[in-house]
Amino acid sequence: MAAWSEILQEAREAVGFTGRVVPRNLEGIRAALRPDRLPDLDAELATLSEGAAFEAFLDHWWTQSLADTATDADAKALAIDFADLVTALRAKATGGGAYTQAEVEDMLKGKAS
Repeated sequence: MAAWSEILQEAREAVGFTGRVVPRNLEGIRAALRPDRLPDLDAELATLSEGAAFEAFLDHWWTQSLADTATDADAKALAIDFADLVTALRAKATGGGAYTQAEVEDMLKGKAS
């Protein structure tokens, strides 16, 4: 299994992302998000238990936090491409499946487990 640092480096090289990488944990994500997004994060977090739904939650909000730290529209698009590739590479490395945006939204709304 590829290490997280190797996954980040592979994705950086693939898309040319040079921005700051937000830690993929609640503390890092909360610190990087715009303050007006925090109530939505907290509301979704309150509905989760563990497993695939929590991983999807982290992927979604980690991507949003990278976008929120971008300096302009081009940097934001690149950050989102980077996060999408990192998420796919991590899923591949851990033997997990990748989720579509609709599946992630359903999980966050409690429609899937």
